[in-house]
Amino acid sequence: MDVKRIYRESFPAVRLIGRRYSGEENFRVLREEWFRGGLFAPLEALPQLEGHDSGAIGAKRIAENGGLEYWIGLFLPAGTQVPEGYDFVDIEAMDYAVFWLYGDDQSGELFGLETHNRCLEQFPANHFVRREDDWCFERYNCPRFTGPDAEGRVILDYGISIL
Repeated sequence: MDVKRIYRESFPAVRLIGRRYSGEENFRVLREEWFRGGLFAPLEALPQLEGHDSGAIGAKRIAENGGLEYWIGLFLPAGTQVPEGYDFVDIEAMDYAVFWLYGDDQSGELFGLETHNRCLEQFPANHFVRREDDWCFERYNCPRFTGPDAEGRVILDYGISIL
């Protein structure tokens, strides 16, 4: 896995609409179910967040009970009406350190704690300060993530909330 780009992205307050999982599930299987099952389509029909790269979102944070809370859905403008069958969480305006991770999404090298820690190692050189126990996200941008290159590699946008 290589890091192709690192930058700060400032988000306004957003509404993450999708479904919440406890963190016990297999995230890869869940993502594949969402893509194959057309679960993003009703969300993509809603007014989108302007000024940011689009893409399906896998977001995680430490829940109030201390466990992992994982969401799959889309970042949408604050106050967006939630379609039936979906849930939401409102996220305050926040900055993220965004990493374009280049690798094989089937191997697992783009996901997990080891990848997260490799990104954190880049914080001092980029003058980032992490917001502890706050949001991180994976953005599956089309075509960076959905269109593998000749080597079968993709770019996953990985964001970590920062001060």
